[in-house]
Amino acid sequence: MKTLGIDIGSSSIKVAILDIETGKRVASVTLPETELKIDAPHTGWAEQDPLVWWNYVSLAIPMAMKQANLKPEDINAIGITYQMHGLVCVDDDLKLLRKSIIWCDSRAVALGNEATLIIGKEKCLSHLLNAPGNFTASKLAWVKMYEPEIYKQIRKIMLPGDFIALMLNGKATTTVTGLSEGMFWDYLKHAPSKFLLEHFGFSPSIFSDLVPQFGFQGELLNEVAHHLGLKAGTPITYRAGDQPNNAFSLNVLNPGEVAATAGTSGVVYGVSDQVKYDPQSRVNTFVHVNHTEEEQRLGVLLCINGTGILNSWMRHQVAGDLSYEEINQLASTVAPGSNGVTILPFGNGAERMLGNKEPGCIISGMNFNRNTKAHLLRAAQEGIAFAFKYGMNIMKETGIDLKLIRAGNANLFLSPIFRETLSTITGVQIELYDTDGALGAARGAAVGAGFYSSFEDAFVDLKVLETIEPNEKNVAQLQKSYDKWENILSKNLE
Repeated sequence: MKTLGIDIGSSSIKVAILDIETGKRVASVTLPETELKIDAPHTGWAEQDPLVWWNYVSLAIPMAMKQANLKPEDINAIGITYQMHGLVCVDDDLKLLRKSIIWCDSRAVALGNEATLIIGKEKCLSHLLNAPGNFTASKLAWVKMYEPEIYKQIRKIMLPGDFIALMLNGKATTTVTGLSEGMFWDYLKHAPSKFLLEHFGFSPSIFSDLVPQFGFQGELLNEVAHHLGLKAGTPITYRAGDQPNNAFSLNVLNPGEVAATAGTSGVVYGVSDQVKYDPQSRVNTFVHVNHTEEEQRLGVLLCINGTGILNSWMRHQVAGDLSYEEINQLASTVAPGSNGVTILPFGNGAERMLGNKEPGCIISGMNFNRNTKAHLLRAAQEGIAFAFKYGMNIMKETGIDLKLIRAGNANLFLSPIFRETLSTITGVQIELYDTDGALGAARGAAVGAGFYSSFEDAFVDLKVLETIEPNEKNVAQLQKSYDKWENILSKNLE
């Protein structure tokens, strides 16, 4: 028995096939070979054509089927994950009206900020657990204001994953998780936010029909099935945004569990059972994939701009021709604390977790007679780990009681220095896994189709590659280094 997962990213489209009996990946395809194009006709804009996503999905699925040597009837369910916060608009015939305004587009920030002021910050935070800011709701408000002729034609709005589901099953549907990603969900009313709709002048009919995150969401149309090389009637049984899905793929489902990524930017996504918000809006809160009204599961997301990009800068500007593995080896030749060198990694723009301030990347404590390239390389990774620690302290204020960090075995988590520093300074165990978003979507499809008896059953074959424990002998030194790091940060935020 096999399930298929589709991952709609802003840089690539991925498809994976899961063998349910073994829990193993049997096929994986990523397209295109170069990154997807993002259109930016004006500063701060970012758009993509949803039909381009669909085109690559249509190419990737037959390639994955061929790679695994499968027949159409071998795929028993389909799951979808996707880039969050995007806006897709369709007309009465469910045809596209314009390109998608994607997650990193900032044209609607002013409208979101204005909504917060008029509605009231406390009301937005207590009901939406955030402010409208740059989410889907504000992007729709921008279309209404600046493209009224298009807005008049809109029958339904959807997120990128909802559009792919539409192309598969011909139905306009979304999920509660999706509504929360767009800033449309009222956590206190357990319903779409009436006051936000009234503020922007949106009709509730503009929402697509709600379907469960896990469960029947429609079935593959005959002509689409033939086009993709799949069986007509194959059910779509799972859908979630990329960060909730990444957490799901790592079996992060219970309060206190945390999923982390450390690529160009870093993300920490923790699960809470408390409806709490950060008064300073330094984190985002969404409905998690296993949330129910009776047993609330909310995903609290922290984003750190300055993570892997600092490590990359160090490689290209400081390390010369060294590979990342060689950088890690060189950095490991010096002791924790980097002989007094401290680096703030915030050199990639404003940081939301710092109140949208931009302290920049600051190197402190350098002594030209005592410090070497190795100290700089280690201090960079320690500084990134300290930024994670700082952000996790904020997350604790919103009800995340950190007990365990799970991460994919990729990017900075390949570095023993980074992962041991992070585990030691937070006092939390880290588990590394071999999984990704497309495979998580395939596993979600199996859960939604009822092929697993429980979440525990779904992850019985997901094995820990490595466990990292706090290094007690380094706690005192790293705490001293962190205190110095936080003091430098505080002074530069004044």
